[in-house]
Amino acid sequence: MNKYLSISPEVQQALDGHKPIVALESTIISHGMPYPQNVETAMRVEQTIRDCGAVPATIAIIGGKLKAGCTAEEIEYLGRKGQAITKASRRDLPVLIARGTDGATTVTTTMIIAAMAGIHVFATGGIGGVHRGAETTMDISADLEELAQTPVMVICAGAKSILDLGLTLEYLETKGVPVIGYGTEELPAFYTRKSGFKVDYRIDTPQELAAAFRAKLDMGLNGGMLVTNPIPEEYSMPTDVINQAIDQAIDEANKLGIHGKETTPFLLAKVKDLTGGNSLSANIQLVLNNARLAAMTAKALNGNN
Repeated sequence: MNKYLSISPEVQQALDGHKPIVALESTIISHGMPYPQNVETAMRVEQTIRDCGAVPATIAIIGGKLKAGCTAEEIEYLGRKGQAITKASRRDLPVLIARGTDGATTVTTTMIIAAMAGIHVFATGGIGGVHRGAETTMDISADLEELAQTPVMVICAGAKSILDLGLTLEYLETKGVPVIGYGTEELPAFYTRKSGFKVDYRIDTPQELAAAFRAKLDMGLNGGMLVTNPIPEEYSMPTDVINQAIDQAIDEANKLGIHGKETTPFLLAKVKDLTGGNSLSANIQLVLNNARLAAMTAKALNGNN
């Protein structure tokens, strides 16, 4: 067992009993939503996974330990501290561990810790990707590199619509990452169901998702699989409204000189303000939707339909 890894009793029992498990990130708690909606949403997501017959494993770094499975008290702690907690990507792990400090896991670090613990399915909101203007800034999320090397299925509502979606898909293709549309042939764009870009394959059932991922594992192919699950129709935001808010948020970020890992939290918060909170409501609903699909897929992967 990795000496830096701490697995909660509930998750360990599920691993020992070969029960379906769904990993969850913690950056969405500390950096993705304001308190108390962040904690309320995290608890709703965990309960949704349990209601679907799987075990949730919220992942974080607390006191220098890689946690696979957080308690309700730890989730409350992450939510209250918010952006005071380091947003931890792969590069941050050695120093945070050595210092014995806390970190909120991104898609990248959630994948790393989930794989260490033997968890293969991960539900999140949206992945990072190639930022607009990356041909000049070279601002490309580490999530894409992690998808290329770590054997975890990531179920999301597409890449965040603040990104350059076309370049993000090109990058994933270069890295050999399958991009699956769940019930759709078009890449969803986080707050909206459509982007104008096509995915690699459409798959319509959790059983087929599980079969494709199992085949990938059995062949020993490196990397994960990206499943893009459109936000439910009733919560999808009008494309022109969200794009206008994103453009305005990006302009302000550029004027303020915001870059690196501060970019996404700033843009998401600004978009929330510009849309009168509608984007936050959409964000919550798409995460719950992804959690349900992840639980059903984890069950199918375990041979439990």
